[in-house]
Amino acid sequence: MKHPRTVDDVMTHAMVSARLDAPVKEIVQSMRRWGVSAVPVLSAEGRVVGVVSEADVLGKVPGEDGDGAGPVTAGSLMSAPAVTVPRGATMAGAARLMGRGRLKRLPVVDEEGRPVGVVSRGDLLKVYLRSDAELAEDVRHELLTHLIAEGDAALTVRVTDGVVTLAGRLPPSVSPDLALRLTRAVPGVVDAAAEFTTA
Repeated sequence: MKHPRTVDDVMTHAMVSARLDAPVKEIVQSMRRWGVSAVPVLSAEGRVVGVVSEADVLGKVPGEDGDGAGPVTAGSLMSAPAVTVPRGATMAGAARLMGRGRLKRLPVVDEEGRPVGVVSRGDLLKVYLRSDAELAEDVRHELLTHLIAEGDAALTVRVTDGVVTLAGRLPPSVSPDLALRLTRAVPGVVDAAAEFTTA
């Protein structure tokens, strides 16, 4: 089983988008039909060039003063440039990007800037629903793959509600701090502590 590490592992592959010339009514209908609060806007080449959110619609559609000129389209409503994330980005990186921009979801793009899906806050939170047994297996795999040769350590990995405790013996060449950093980097780990003895 592939363990979730990147945006590509947790994103929703189906997504709704709008053309630059899509009228506001069509955009709002799409938002309601799919239950989303924002849609990416695509250029004629299929690249993400902006995003239209509910706030964009409410804030930019002409009001009673009638100062609007011409039809209101995705191109005139959108916030640009679009904040996107590459499909290979880490989940932590996507979460930081969402936090900085106070965004609920991000379009996920390929190397050409074309959309391949969307990642939401909820998608990023899914890793915290993984079982303690899965997390323990991942931590063991991470440590044995990147840090400790098989047989060089007598290591016990205990996980309770996402909190990992590493116990046992590390080889002299391995820093406890590095072992803890690798453990905390496993998606879904809430925190890690160590009860190490040295070889």
